[in-house]
Amino acid sequence: MSMSRPIIQKIAGGIDRVYYFLKDSTLGFIAEIGRISVFGYESTVLLFAKPYRFAEIIKHLEFIGNQSVGIITLTSIFTGLALSFQVYLGFKLVNAVNLVGPTVALGISRELGPVLTGLIVAARAGGAMAARLGTMRVNEQLDALDVMGVNTKQYLIAPRIVAAVITMPLLTALFDFMAMVGSWFLCTKLLYLDHAVFMEKIRSTLEFRHIAEGLVKAAIFGFIFAVICTYKGFNTSGGAKGVGEATNKGVVVSMVCIIILDYFLMNLIRIFYLVTGIGS
Repeated sequence: MSMSRPIIQKIAGGIDRVYYFLKDSTLGFIAEIGRISVFGYESTVLLFAKPYRFAEIIKHLEFIGNQSVGIITLTSIFTGLALSFQVYLGFKLVNAVNLVGPTVALGISRELGPVLTGLIVAARAGGAMAARLGTMRVNEQLDALDVMGVNTKQYLIAPRIVAAVITMPLLTALFDFMAMVGSWFLCTKLLYLDHAVFMEKIRSTLEFRHIAEGLVKAAIFGFIFAVICTYKGFNTSGGAKGVGEATNKGVVVSMVCIIILDYFLMNLIRIFYLVTGIGS
């Protein structure tokens, strides 16, 4: 009995440490979400305060949008090719290959288009946002702007957020189109499915609301990754190492949030359809 008491105390101490770790992690996560939300709200509201930063918005539209066209185009074409081939192999087993087109179209427009575009742009543009702002923070350039009377959130953060919200639906539309071009090429030119049947099945199945659903998701994803990455960069500390950590955390957290948020948005949209009777 005398030997069992220390063991029990160690086990109890271990359980206590696990409990306190979970409690601190949960409270820290909630507090971080709150800080990011306040940061995003304050930055977005400042967009409507004078002086207006239209030139900054245009600059970031070009950076986030135009400079992402190449990688979005390349990725979307091969996504359409790969997805179509896998769907074709599955439907061939049940002799339903004519449904490859509409199945791929629905999957791309509603889910894969906005999600993959969000992940790609978050990694490319979001990482650059965090790194740029983090470098300015550790080099005390943000402090210099504050001393000069410039509102750093209005000048540096708000234009990036607005540019991400505007460009993400456009990039997603490009992704959807090029993915379907890849799907059409594979199905009609390589697998020799009938072109007229392929197009007619898509036309009769795909509706505008399916495309709009993906575009709305894309705009939300753009807001999410822009706020998270700019927040991480804006609050960087610790020199060059801190910049790297802020960039890494911003990209990783953004990508995880996009994937998780997609699930909840999917269900919210489904509930909205049920309540309004759309698509019934």
